[in-house]
Amino acid sequence: FIRQSTKLIILHNFASVIMKETIKKALKYLISISLAAVLLWFSFREVEWADFVMQLENCRWGFIILSMAAGAFAFWLRGLRWRQLLLPIAPAISRITTFNGINIGNISNFVFPRIGEFVRCGVITRRSSATYDKVLGTVVLERGWELLVMLMMLALVVVGGFEKFGNFFIRQIWEPIASRLDISLWWVLLVLAVCGLGGIWVIWRFRATNRLCAKVWGIFTGLLQGFSSCLRMERKWLFFAYTLFIWMVYWLMAATTVWAAPFLDHLTVIDALFLSLVGGLGFAVPVPGGIGAFHFVISLALMGVYDVPMETGIVYATLSHTSQAVTQIIFGLASYAYEAVRK
Repeated sequence: FIRQSTKLIILHNFASVIMKETIKKALKYLISISLAAVLLWFSFREVEWADFVMQLENCRWGFIILSMAAGAFAFWLRGLRWRQLLLPIAPAISRITTFNGINIGNISNFVFPRIGEFVRCGVITRRSSATYDKVLGTVVLERGWELLVMLMMLALVVVGGFEKFGNFFIRQIWEPIASRLDISLWWVLLVLAVCGLGGIWVIWRFRATNRLCAKVWGIFTGLLQGFSSCLRMERKWLFFAYTLFIWMVYWLMAATTVWAAPFLDHLTVIDALFLSLVGGLGFAVPVPGGIGAFHFVISLALMGVYDVPMETGIVYATLSHTSQAVTQIIFGLASYAYEAVRK
């Protein structure tokens, strides 16, 4: 009786933990979906659907097909670049595996935001002897490098055409945030930086005595080992060459989508690059697949910089997001099927 009672208590505790985790994940997903829905509503609230459909029908769909092909090529280039980081810790990893990892990660982000970065690490660890934390370190390095390049290019574009692009960030982003705060926004950024550095010091100081700090520090050291793989690459120049080619393809994707929209014929290739960079900021919002956030940011940029009405700008945002989403879903499903059959 005691043995059976103990088993029941253990099962009950285990079920309680699983239930709490399930509720926690469900709440995160609900909040994420709600945010996406709110942003979609803000983006589409003034759309006249008859005009929306008519403008879609007048688009040059050949350019959309070219944009989707460019998107697929970008996935392959990202797989090649990621492989350069993985080779020091997983020498036998193949190009098709990293390509599949990128695609499966992309489609996973439509299920839950940001989960794709962890899922693609699992694809690699199943096919190699590399540990999960080291593979995650290479992902952090790749995404961190991607963010750094995007911010550098955005700064160059904004500074180079400040009268056109700079005022957009001042009027639409900086001033609305600053107006809602009673203190300077620079003080808020300073406090956040100090808190972040203080948290890092606490984790390092108590890593040997506190279990949580020890676990976080272990993950951090694993990430550092993944970062160091960049220094051990045999052909470092390939990593930077792939990055250059990837951004050229991103630029082509944005330009072909602009060329597909007759109502944006007055935009240049520099404007297409600006929209591509702004769209990247939209994908940083934690919503599944950038849905809603991308539409809102792009239509806001078109209205603030080019005086394109919100209901017209949303047509371009829909074209751009939907075409790439379809590409990600097609290749994600194909890669998942390939890996499943291969296993």
